Amino acid sequence: MEPRTGSVAADDAPKVELPRSLSPSGASTFRQCARRWKFRYVDKLPDPPGEPALRGTFVHHVLEELLAVAPAQRTLERARAICRDLWPQLAENPDFVALELPEAQERAFRWNAWTDIEGYFQLVDPAEVDVVDRERDVHTSLDGVPFRGIVDLVDRVSEGVRVTDYKTGRPPSQRFVDSRLSQVWLYAAALESVGDDVSEVRLLYLGETGAGRDDRRPTEIARPFDADAVTAAVNEHCDTWGRIAEAAATGCFEPTTGPLCSWCPYRDDCPEGQLEHQRRTGIAA
Repeated sequence: MEPRTGSVAADDAPKVELPRSLSPSGASTFRQCARRWKFRYVDKLPDPPGEPALRGTFVHHVLEELLAVAPAQRTLERARAICRDLWPQLAENPDFVALELPEAQERAFRWNAWTDIEGYFQLVDPAEVDVVDRERDVHTSLDGVPFRGIVDLVDRVSEGVRVTDYKTGRPPSQRFVDSRLSQVWLYAAALESVGDDVSEVRLLYLGETGAGRDDRRPTEIARPFDADAVTAAVNEHCDTWGRIAEAAATGCFEPTTGPLCSWCPYRDDCPEGQLEHQRRTGIAA
């Protein structure tokens, strides 16, 4: 299959403008594959969220609404009612409709989302959460790099404030924990830059859902504020910004091929991705 009309090979691509800010997810995308970053953030090609991403968005929304009510009302029953109230919005979302889930698969989607909510209650007593902000949109500069990030939860703890990020995917193995923490270290740096005294960060993995309820494994990964870890995360973020600036100046966004090419939403626009997919699967793109 030929690349879609309008796609440009890396060696003859025009220079592009730098984005107004760099988020942790955008930086991660660039490090994964510069070509994919360009397709998404420069060319604005569509990247419809799949089932896991939509489930995560729904769960985040439920928790945001749960923590908006008075502490004594943050019960599992209230969470269930919020799920019922919010479900029609998701069911009518064009991205969800486009999945065309059969009835049994839609029931599984709803069940998996609910088990994530139950997983949250296994990790946290929401009645004890002293909320400072929910879904906080932070715009700042980190060592000269324009930064934007949305922090799931900022709550007050004894030594300051805590940064919490919810995850609905699989908890990382031990050797990948540090890389997963990089995002919340960046959030800590961003909040510190706007005057918050961050004392702790944590990731809440609400539950990897398998064949049954017993497969759910809610996991908390928490760390006290670590200046060295924050510095390392900011340095990596700044290095990524520098690489983006260099690619933008030359118009050259080289692809990084590998197993993920087969699932890349932009494979039809990337000859290298098509060849990698064919090499790995024997199936022409």
